[in-house]
Amino acid sequence: MNKPNPQSFTLRFYQTLPHACSYLEDEEATTLFLDPQQPVTAEVYDALTQVGFRRSGKHLYRPHCDTCNACKSVRVKVAEFTPSRQQQRTLKRNQDLSWKILPTTFSSEHYQLYEKYINHRHADGDMYPASEEQFRSFLLVGNAWANLVEFRDSSGRLVAVAAVDNLRDGLSAIYTFFDPTENRRSLGVFAVLWQLEQVKKLGLPYLYLGYWIKNCRKMNYKQAYQPLEILEEQQWQAFPES
Repeated sequence: MNKPNPQSFTLRFYQTLPHACSYLEDEEATTLFLDPQQPVTAEVYDALTQVGFRRSGKHLYRPHCDTCNACKSVRVKVAEFTPSRQQQRTLKRNQDLSWKILPTTFSSEHYQLYEKYINHRHADGDMYPASEEQFRSFLLVGNAWANLVEFRDSSGRLVAVAAVDNLRDGLSAIYTFFDPTENRRSLGVFAVLWQLEQVKKLGLPYLYLGYWIKNCRKMNYKQAYQPLEILEEQQWQAFPES
């Protein structure tokens, strides 16, 4: 099968003005966005993912900074992934959870969990305070390739929701929010492990984890899912050993 090539499409892009970087202090960021009026078909999405674009809400974007090239797209080679001992313990602690794949439609139950998560975990970030409008614009895109996966405990209580996109060659982990009081479960880790298993069941090669930044502590967790590939000079290659 031939890989989709974004150059075969007629696409328009817009560049933002420089703004403060959300990840690195004292750095300015510039972002390249696909024209919001451009229909995002599965073919367009696949092609742009291959060259480092990421989805946020209905927007496909890629860092496009003049003085910094720190944001690197990474993906896990699923067939070669083996959970570490710690990851195996996380899977065992969450054996009681059931899951269900849903379209990206609004649920007040989902929003209440999202609000609790943002207000507890990200009160120092630009997503605080949470709002229903923010939730809808960020996660409820209404495309056939976008899904929400909910996880419930044995009593039926909602404990986590993961936004996951279907790609030609795997899945893209968009965002996960969960009950911040359930620290012992490590639900963020569990959601990634669940997605890795789903990619394997689908017989596809990759789980896309978005951007990794070497000097950003918040991004370090992505290195726990090996082997990783990193996009360098528009070529996917083995993640460098530390």
